[in-house]
Amino acid sequence: MSYDSPLLRDLQKILPKIAEGAEDSEKNRRPNPESMRLLTEIGFMRAFQPKAYGGMELNLPQFGNCVAALAGADAGTAWAASLLATHSHQMALFCKEAQDEFWGEDPTATASSSIAPFGKIREVEGGVIIDGEMKWSSGCDYAEWAILGFFRHDDEGNKTYCFGIVPRSEYDIVDDWFTMGIRGSGTKTLMLKEAFIPNHRIEAAPHMMTGQSSGYGMYPDSEIFHAPYRPYFASGFAAVSLGIAERMLEVYKDKAAKRVRAYTLANAGNAAPALMRVAESTHQIAAARAFLEKTWEEHAEHGRQHKLPDIRTLTFWRTNQAYAVQMCIEAVDRLFDFMGASNWYEDQEAQRLFRDAHCTGAHAYTDYDICKQILGRELMGLEPDPSMV
Repeated sequence: MSYDSPLLRDLQKILPKIAEGAEDSEKNRRPNPESMRLLTEIGFMRAFQPKAYGGMELNLPQFGNCVAALAGADAGTAWAASLLATHSHQMALFCKEAQDEFWGEDPTATASSSIAPFGKIREVEGGVIIDGEMKWSSGCDYAEWAILGFFRHDDEGNKTYCFGIVPRSEYDIVDDWFTMGIRGSGTKTLMLKEAFIPNHRIEAAPHMMTGQSSGYGMYPDSEIFHAPYRPYFASGFAAVSLGIAERMLEVYKDKAAKRVRAYTLANAGNAAPALMRVAESTHQIAAARAFLEKTWEEHAEHGRQHKLPDIRTLTFWRTNQAYAVQMCIEAVDRLFDFMGASNWYEDQEAQRLFRDAHCTGAHAYTDYDICKQILGRELMGLEPDPSMV
């Protein structure tokens, strides 16, 4: 399968400029504005947008390759921009009225998200009122909308996990993203006060996983919209981790080649430990890429066949991603451990890559301790544990 695309070719032309802006992203705790302007110009955030609104409808292998390349230049910007892009896939599963509101006046519009159900919901005629702090909204400074997660309860007290879409005018952004890693993602908190979400801008999350949402089947010729939302929504996390690890290999080789040991001034880069570390991490990162590519190809093949995945396939897709992230973090750690104290200075790229790599494994979706339990239960024929999502 080809991983090339016009988007990747356009992206490669601007990656040096984006890399120059990575320090600004980190310092100001949000994606570099010039980098986001460049990404907007090449249509990066329209990768998963329906062609009907001017989007590209890239397949997942093509998109994953773009995200990994971008992450090697600026992981924080890649994290935010990839989520802004993947939310368009989710939007395409909403009803046409919601999509027309979202893209009708501005076909380049994007959404950030806050999908953990932290907000308070009150049912009203024609929809819901949502109130409260919604955390973890990556890239929100550059989005015109937000996708929010919450529970709705029926008359019998049963609850359904849902998503609702609100415009930027309905929330404030709280600048509270002070973190050790992925600082440039601008993953801030959205503050909502009595925001109304009409029913046509609400979809049940289970319906978006099983082909029952209002917009499912709206694009009969598409290869990516006959699919559950979540594998596409989460596709960027492991791709960012991969891009960080691949960049760390390059930084390591440059640093190790020049490193001399303090006090003895002996060349450290040609010593056996240095060579062994770069060899093992190269193999491990290549294995992570191959594993991810195989998983992305399965996504694409299901889309081509207009075939929804079964539970076991979904479980592997979810947990494969977390395992690939773990491999990338281990490879980065192995390299960084050898690079010496000088690389702990804040102006050194290696320490930023080290911190960012670990942050990619801290997301709820990439928590491998959780994923091992999810996969283990499936492999042993046990019912899923509802406390693990």
